[in-house]
Amino acid sequence: MTDLFRFRPEMRFADSGAEALPLYLVTQGAPLPGGLSAAQQAFATAQGFTGAAGSLCLLADETGALAGALGGIGGAKKRARSRFTLAGFAAKLPAGAWQLAGELEEFDLSTEALGWLFEGYRFDRYAEAKAPGARLVAPEGLDAHRLEVMAEAEALARDLVNIPANDLGPAELEEAARALGTLHGATVTAVVGEELLAQGYPLIHAVGQASPRAPRLIDLRWGDAGPEVALVGKGVCFDTGGLNLKPGSSMGLMKKDMGGAANTLATAHMIMALGLPVRLRVLLPAVENAVAGNAFRPSDIFTSRKGLSVEINNTDAEGRLVLADALAAADEEAPDLICCMATLTGAARVALGPDLPPFYTDDEDLAEALAVASQANADPLWRMPFWVPYEGMIEPGVADLDNAPSGGMAGSITAALFLRRFVTETERFAHFDIYAWQPTAAPGRAKGGFGQGGRAICGALSTLFAL
Repeated sequence: MTDLFRFRPEMRFADSGAEALPLYLVTQGAPLPGGLSAAQQAFATAQGFTGAAGSLCLLADETGALAGALGGIGGAKKRARSRFTLAGFAAKLPAGAWQLAGELEEFDLSTEALGWLFEGYRFDRYAEAKAPGARLVAPEGLDAHRLEVMAEAEALARDLVNIPANDLGPAELEEAARALGTLHGATVTAVVGEELLAQGYPLIHAVGQASPRAPRLIDLRWGDAGPEVALVGKGVCFDTGGLNLKPGSSMGLMKKDMGGAANTLATAHMIMALGLPVRLRVLLPAVENAVAGNAFRPSDIFTSRKGLSVEINNTDAEGRLVLADALAAADEEAPDLICCMATLTGAARVALGPDLPPFYTDDEDLAEALAVASQANADPLWRMPFWVPYEGMIEPGVADLDNAPSGGMAGSITAALFLRRFVTETERFAHFDIYAWQPTAAPGRAKGGFGQGGRAICGALSTLFAL
């Protein structure tokens, strides 16, 4: 998995000293920019260029050589419906360095530059996939290094989610964490197989025991000063549903059920690469939810690391089980913040769709910091409530907790309430119910694995702890 951290020049800015051609941004219906020759203006008019969103008109000089391009950005209403308007040009422009010009005040240039970098991603592990050759010179005033680190993290999250389960199981996820640790000088340990029972992680063991690929809890630590931040990510490398077997139509994307772990590692990469002064701990419960004679069963009851008993009413609600033991371990140190990331419920997608993950927290300062950082870092989030009147829905009577309340109502909320029961010593806790998948290709967003939540968390850390 060390190849996950390879250098990707297509996801970096062009050298600022490169000889760059201008890409003039033109609002639909606006006059053509000044500085064009009469021949260039006549050519653009003859081509019918109006500034319509996504339209492109290449410009030549008097010798016929490429001299620049006009990029249509549409009107304000059209731009509001696109996350990365300029990323679409990266795939259309000829190879080389390009410099933005024209109506730059219409854009959040940091977001647009980040989207351009994202457009350079291609998943080429199994088949050739050529990335765009057009490179952007970082607009003046932007923190180019920070944006490039975010792009690196995005590539890591996408790669991990995109790799199929036959090549990425619990052991390979551990290998990826160790490679990240080596890159940044972090320490990584793991509790594997039957040792999970010996060291007090019964729920992680129960979910993963039916697979020949041993379950494990991966533990990465980095930094020796500053606030302690614990990141916990769901690492279900494939989810058959267990004995509550998923239908084939629901199993097709289950390689992405470790999207929480993928995005947690991506977040950790940003924190470490940017040198944020925190004590970081990453906990990844990595399992494969398989079917075998020793698989855990509906109606089984297990006592968790926290001491809470859990009745299993659906083996396909396994993510919250492995997270419960990992959260309990994180909570034992009472860190300054715990963030949990998981591809946890279909209910979240029904409520908010694939593009807008909900997050849950009781801490108002944390909620505000995440909301602001999500906007500033092109990382959409929406706050949902830990709705206390629903607590009774996760209490089955025969055990402390029910892993899958009947009825299907408020599924994302009840899952979040379940997880909160395992965080009792830490004041600041947030849970992110992410999708980690882009269903259809769009500018800056290739179809497939996708990063969600990590950039908002990094931005919020700076606000919360004045880093």
